[in-house]
Amino acid sequence: MKYLAAYPAALRAQVETLVAEGRLGDWLSKRYGATHDIRTDRALYDYVTDLKSEFLRNAEPLSKVAFDNKLHVIRNALGTHTTVSRVQGGKLKAKREIRVASLFKEVPLEWLRMIVVHELAHMKEREHDKAFYKLCTHMEPDYHQHEFDLRLYLTHLDGGGARLWTPTLTD
Repeated sequence: MKYLAAYPAALRAQVETLVAEGRLGDWLSKRYGATHDIRTDRALYDYVTDLKSEFLRNAEPLSKVAFDNKLHVIRNALGTHTTVSRVQGGKLKAKREIRVASLFKEVPLEWLRMIVVHELAHMKEREHDKAFYKLCTHMEPDYHQHEFDLRLYLTHLDGGGARLWTPTLTD
């Protein structure tokens, strides 16, 4: 249960019981509805820029937002934010990018929002400190619950459980 290592032992024991009884996937399916319909990089860009406009109006613009097949949960990367600096003429220009693991194409909207909020928060706060999580919960009041539930899903998948949400045939 590597995704839950930082949580209290009593909580991990409850999760272990659900896993042992094969009920974790059912519990998550009942808690969350269907997957969202944001499937393309363009739709993701629009979604992220809408959130950014609502909460981080003064932050630098994003040059790219994309789903990334190369991000692996195993390496603890669900999303990344980067700033690439380039010299153009006599000026130094920075381009900001957010990449989201392709896993998030097939999850409930709450989890996609949680990871996007996390990466947007890094535009203002670099470290995972109190100010960072305060900003996350400002943008998504249920941030911590959604993060925990996503960790439960990753635990479910890690234990050999099937994906709970699948894309529609039109994808």
